[in-house]
Amino acid sequence: MRRTYLLAAASLLAAPALLIAQTARPRYGSWGLELADMDRSVKPGDDFYEFAEGTWLKNHPIPADKVGAGYNYDLPDEIEGQVRQIVEEAAANPTSPTARKVGDFYAAWMDEQGIEARGLAPLRPYLAKIDAVRTRPALVRLMMHPGMPSPLNVGINADQDDPTRYTVNAGQGQLGLPVRDYYLLDGEKYVAIRKAYRDYLIRLQTLAGLSDPQGRADRIIALETRLSQDQWTPERRRDPVATHNPMTRAQLTALAPEFDWDATLAAMGLGAAKTVDVAETTAVTATGKRLADVPLSTWKEWMTARFLSDHAAYLPRAFDQANFDFYKKTLYDVPEQRARWKRGIALLDDALGEAVGAIYVQRYWTPATQAKADELVADMRAAYRDKIQAASWMDDATRTAALAKLATFDPRIGHPAKWIDYSTLAVSRTDPLANAMASDAFGWRLALARFPHPVDRGLWYMTPQTVNAYYDPTMNQITLPAAILQPPFFDPNADAAVNYAETGATTIGHEMGHGFDDQGRQYDEKGRLRDWWTAASAAKYTVQADRLANQFDQYEPIPGTRIKGRLTLGENLADLGGLETAYAAYRRYVSRHGEPPVLDGFTGDQRFFLAYAQAWQGKRREGAQRAALLSDPHSPDKYRVNGIVRNFGPWYTAFAVKPGDALYLAPERRVSVWGPVKGD
Repeated sequence: MRRTYLLAAASLLAAPALLIAQTARPRYGSWGLELADMDRSVKPGDDFYEFAEGTWLKNHPIPADKVGAGYNYDLPDEIEGQVRQIVEEAAANPTSPTARKVGDFYAAWMDEQGIEARGLAPLRPYLAKIDAVRTRPALVRLMMHPGMPSPLNVGINADQDDPTRYTVNAGQGQLGLPVRDYYLLDGEKYVAIRKAYRDYLIRLQTLAGLSDPQGRADRIIALETRLSQDQWTPERRRDPVATHNPMTRAQLTALAPEFDWDATLAAMGLGAAKTVDVAETTAVTATGKRLADVPLSTWKEWMTARFLSDHAAYLPRAFDQANFDFYKKTLYDVPEQRARWKRGIALLDDALGEAVGAIYVQRYWTPATQAKADELVADMRAAYRDKIQAASWMDDATRTAALAKLATFDPRIGHPAKWIDYSTLAVSRTDPLANAMASDAFGWRLALARFPHPVDRGLWYMTPQTVNAYYDPTMNQITLPAAILQPPFFDPNADAAVNYAETGATTIGHEMGHGFDDQGRQYDEKGRLRDWWTAASAAKYTVQADRLANQFDQYEPIPGTRIKGRLTLGENLADLGGLETAYAAYRRYVSRHGEPPVLDGFTGDQRFFLAYAQAWQGKRREGAQRAALLSDPHSPDKYRVNGIVRNFGPWYTAFAVKPGDALYLAPERRVSVWGPVKGD
């Protein structure tokens, strides 16, 4: 599915025609890897990640302003530098109305002196709107305004029953702490975090000149704790069937009458919506009850504090610093704030991302790269077709449907065919808070304008300058932005084994694999949420999926905090399926071009697996890793290597892994997405 954080090594497979008689030197090493990063004192079968990356892990510090280090963090730094030049040129000498907006947005953000001089004046109109609320229906309507905090999310997305049309969605909202576990778990660490959160709320409200900041903080935390108790866990929220509950207006009123649905939807511009697809039904019901039994004054205090926190970066430095001290330093152990210009680039990506992206593509994207990437996807599609046709556990009916889904995969590469028109977005050169609110309102107007029309399959949910990729099950689309198609993740000059592992396995193979993971497999070739599996094939698939989830449940990256096998199952299945398929594609390449030579003492297969491991180069601070373990569907980098290769027979053969090695699993205990291959 769509990835919610920057990936460690999402990359693309180089096509066979591009991997013969290379003349240019790879950016990394003599054939595509940094062999100096390895720790050859470690036995591959004991810890393959340490073997491939151990020296780098020991010697490479995490920069003071980051939650982690590795390839995933290095390439975005380069992109930021490229985008900075684009943005600063737009600020100094805009060549179009849209470029002027880019420049003005950035200039307003960078004007720290002006922000300090204006103080709280830009903030007061928004707090006044909250203060003016006198009834619960008015409170709910204000919560639904773009940019305002709400315990209920309402949006517009493709209908899972008919992805050619849009529908309205509703579900549980975001609280002050990242995930419900922070409110509910026992232990010294979580008690300390909750105390720090209280201190943060007090600090924010004191800076804003609000009365009784201590009492407000206690009431807000009590409210959020009650809400968290009824929110669904991240694991449960991954179930596409459980979170798909289309309801009529009458059913919505029965579910949570406190939201005054008719008036609220009308005020949002959604008066014509006949149904709303509710995700976390019981959480929505409980939230409605809290609207009724918690004093209106407490809800207004909650909205005020959340607005301050959500927009602290646009306020005087003391607010920004308080926000950093809690959310980055306390929660994620990051000691230093990122440079302001870098944060400005990130904010622009959200507000005017395609305006910047259009310029980025003009400068850094070429038709040759597009053509190469198109070839890469075609090669992986062929490998997946072979895997599906050979899967012995699939019966004919399921296989036919799976092949139909594969045939309708829609890969989008580089950039959108049509760019967003920002002509109606008003941008101030002096008020960054107003710009943030205007951006939210603009985004909502775009969604409303699309709502009555058929779904636009050309929309992108990542900008071209994003180092990431995603799969959308309702569209059956994989999207690969331009920024990720460069070294270290995409290098046509690298060894074939490297490209097939780094690029084939970790991006194309991985994203296509999401179409057949525990979530994606529930959507058919048209993107409809529909069970197209026979009971027999589904049962065999589930056995393998359950075994993989149970394996990952045993891993404990931080003492006392384990990986959640069910939460990470989709990503782990996509990793394993991507590796299996990319290896099959690589062996097809070898069959056409002959067994590759040994390079620096490593065979082609060994280089393939080393490249796979180095593609996940990364380390994180403990606080950031803890947050990820509680809520992120991706496993830590180390386990995306060790937890995956130990299930794959050809890895055992390549490195002579034997019983007694720490990673060894007996063949009958290994998990496979597409079935055993030679070497299992």
